[in-house]
Parts: sequence; C-alpha cells; structure tokens
Amino acid sequence: MNFGFIIDNRKCIGCHACTVACKAEHDVPIGVNRTWVKYIEKGHFPNTRRVFSVMRCNHCADAPCVEICPVEALHTRDDGIVDFDNRRCIGCKACMQACPYDSLYIDPETHTAAKCNYCAHRIDIGLEPACVNICPEHAIISGDLDDPTSEISVLMSREQVAARKVEKGTGPKLFYIDGDEASLNPIITEQSSTYLWNSQVTGVGHFAKYAEKRLSQADPDELVARLAGPGGTDDREAPHIVPDSGENQKFMNKAMAVLKENARRVYDAPAKGAVWGWEVSAYIWTKAISAGAVLIPFLYMLSGQGHPSAELGLFAPITSLVFLTLTGMLLVKDLDQPMRFAYVLLRPQWKSWLVRGGYSITVFGGLVTLMLLANFTGWTEGLEALSWLTAIFAVVVAVYTAFLFAQARGRDFWQSPTLPLHMLIHSVMAGAAFFGIAELVLNTGADWQQFLASTLLWVIGINLAVMFVEMATQHPTQDAKATVKMILSGSFAPLFWAGVVVIGNVLPFALLWFGASDFLLAAAVLALLGSYITEHIWVRAPQMIPNS
Repeated sequence: MNFGFIIDNRKCIGCHACTVACKAEHDVPIGVNRTWVKYIEKGHFPNTRRVFSVMRCNHCADAPCVEICPVEALHTRDDGIVDFDNRRCIGCKACMQACPYDSLYIDPETHTAAKCNYCAHRIDIGLEPACVNICPEHAIISGDLDDPTSEISVLMSREQVAARKVEKGTGPKLFYIDGDEASLNPIITEQSSTYLWNSQVTGVGHFAKYAEKRLSQADPDELVARLAGPGGTDDREAPHIVPDSGENQKFMNKAMAVLKENARRVYDAPAKGAVWGWEVSAYIWTKAISAGAVLIPFLYMLSGQGHPSAELGLFAPITSLVFLTLTGMLLVKDLDQPMRFAYVLLRPQWKSWLVRGGYSITVFGGLVTLMLLANFTGWTEGLEALSWLTAIFAVVVAVYTAFLFAQARGRDFWQSPTLPLHMLIHSVMAGAAFFGIAELVLNTGADWQQFLASTLLWVIGINLAVMFVEMATQHPTQDAKATVKMILSGSFAPLFWAGVVVIGNVLPFALLWFGASDFLLAAAVLALLGSYITEHIWVRAPQMIPNS
C-alpha cells in the first residue's frame, strides 16, 4: 500500500472544515495546525480570482524529516504514511528545517514535534482521515496510490496534477488538481502580519522560541526581474523555448514576474520565524574554537617547528574541553525536551548527522582528555599518534554541522557544497584568533606569535575567497538566490558588510599584512567577532525564506 492525497481545487471552497476536523480529531492546540488553508488572490479589480490551497504534510516517499530525526521519532510506515512518536522526540527542530513544505511544528503542550499523520489510527481500522470525511465538496481524496482501482489512482491517471517542490526529490504524495503556481510556490507571494479576519505576529501560536519579525518582509527580495521593455505585462507571447537555454530562463523570469505582480496572500497560517536561534549560531562558534584549539598546535607541529611548549600542551586541551562543554550545554539548551538529550546517544538513528555529530563530539572529548592527561603526566610514548587521531576528529567535529545542514533540505542555501570548507576554515580561524588573544597571559614566544599571525593572515584570505564563491556563484534555486540577495542587499546587508566583511575579515587582514604579530591581538579579536557574526547570518538568513 502507498497512501497519498489529492486536493481537487475545482471543488475546494475554502471553508476550513478540514482544519477544524483535524484539530478536533487530534486535539491540536490553538495557534498551530496540521492542516490549514491558504488564500491567494490574483488579478486586479474587477478582474480577480481567489485560489484556495490546503496545506499539510506531503507524506514523502523519501521523507527528509525521517532521515534527519536523530531518535526515530519520525518514521515511514509500510503503507507509506509518515508517522511520529512524540514519546521519543527531543524537540531538536531538525525535522522542521528538513521539511521543504513547512509541515511540522512544535506542539506548545508536549514541546515535541507534530504534524499530519494521515489519521493513521483511523486508517488502521478501515476509516478515512477526518478531513476527508468532513469536506462538504469531496475536494480531499485519500487512498492507495498503488491500487489502480482506487479513486485517487483513477484521478491521477485522468487529470493533470501538480505537487509542491518536486525538484527537492522527496517524492511528495500530496497532489493538486488545478493547482495554481501562485499558491503552490511560496516564494511568489509575500507573507504578512495582517490577513483577512486576523492579525498575526511572526511566530505567535507556534511557540518557536526564537521567532522574530520577518525583517526581510520590510525589504522584500525581488527574485526575478520585473517585466520591462515593449509590451510590458501585456507581452504574453512566449518565445521558442529551448531547454536550459538563455531564452528559456528569460521566459521563466517573465512568467514569475507576472505572477508576483498579480498574486498576493490574503489568508495564511502564522510564520514560524527562525526556529534555530542564537544557541545554534553560538554552538557552531564554540565548536569551532574547541576544534581549532587542537588543530592550531597540530599545524604548528606539521610546519616543522617542533612541538608547542609545555604550557601550550596543557592550555590547548583545556581550552578545547571548556569550549566543547559550552557546545554541549548550548545543544541541550536548544532542545524543547532537554531532559531527553541522552536519547541521541542511547536511541540513535544512524542516518542523522545529529547522531553522527554527537558521537564524534563524544569521541573527540575523550581523545582531548587523553591528550591533557598525557601532557600533564609527561607521557610521550604514542603522543604523536594520539595527536594525529585527535586532529582527525577535530576536523570531523568542525565540519559535521555542514552535513547536518545539508540534510535540512528545506533550506536551499545550506545545500552549498562549500559549507564543509567554510566550517573548517572558521575552526582554524577561531583557534588561531583565540590563541592570539590568549597571548595576553601566555606570552609563549616570538616564533609561536609569528606562526599565529601568519596562520590567521592566510586563513582570513582563504575565508574571503570562499565567501566570494558562496555569494558570487550562480545558485540553482529561487530560495537560495533569495537568501543570497537578502544577505548582500536585503535585511542582513548592513550586518554582513560591516560585521563580516569589514570588521571580521578586511580589517584583521590589513592589520596582519602591514603589522604582522605587532597587531595580532587586535586582529584576533576582530576575526573572532566576525566569525560569530558570520555564523549568525548563515544560520538565520535561510530561515527567513517561506516554505509554504
């Protein structure tokens, strides 16, 4: 069996009966929804049309929320239904980032994730989902997609259907007859704080701890060029389209512009805001310092200048362990069910990079502890092999979050192949900068200071080059392009240009280039500050792009 849904937009009247039935069936709290109806108005008076679109979980064949969940709270049943068990959920919100359809939310009463589960308890006893039974127009059709005699299969074979974000490769099983692009593609219309019959503040009702006003809405990103030239909006004649040609792209840009000019949201569910907030940005930063505290002495050894001093041999692992502890504390604090944090290690789902990262941090912490004991006791036999092994795990700890972000398929900007390099560079930068600041109390000698200055100079230069590639290269999706534009010229632009580019990179690079180790302290402070600002923007900006 392979259950799916069809929404017949030829029949839907936007009555919200499905939303109410779902809330009643599952006792869904006020302010959150498993099923909701979005209203889109198109055209200009008097030539207008209102489109209704029922939004809910797509029960994907390749569900990214299942892959990223670290504790198997989300799972795909044999009949294709993506179900969840809130008794296992730790409230990490990774599933919310992985879902390209904005289908999951944090339940304000259980503090766990929740979503449409196809009324699995009704399916198990031969009933249809509550929303299907209540719909007065029979606009919601459920059934087995693998049964050629089922109503849903017959409709699939007879009617032209559309699905949301099929390019994500998730295999969504929620289809729309007469689905309108302006309604199904969330980036065409802007989210608002005011709709018909209601007034919303971003995040209200969803209890997303870090939800904030969508500043990007005050400076909306234009994702495609507006119609221009002879003909304007009346120039509807399509050119001869050649796949992947420049003419094809121009025509698609024109079509998108027409949609943006003529479509607007008039009713919707509240936006969830940034569900991963400052704790996630800070944890990436502290993790970078922890890994960098091991990598910098290791690189010093590889450079042929011998082992660092005995003082550094103690200071480096202590620094790494302190910041690793802070990383763990921030990770636990970010959970909506912090008492269940141990489930990541005790009930692991091995495909999730949260699990792989958790075990990597645990092993790395053990190796750093061994290094500290070895340096404290003066044990040297096997120390070089231990240093190599610890450095390898330091690299893993530095970059694993990039692979976790890649599993968050709902955020296109995080799919960048340069993200692992970005995080490794930031670890080396953070380590060198922290040691540069520590020279205030250590004063380990000119050779070490010169090494720190040279390393920081080189890594800042490489970081600038990587950021240029991340920003300047052609991004494959509208969401990724929107994020880049938001960073370069939208709501995040002042913080990016002043905090990241100037304070975090250009100024420290100039200080080190012209003053070498003389300005090491100032350059280190600026670089460390810029590193945090960068992670703050890279974590937050992609979450400002709507997924529904």
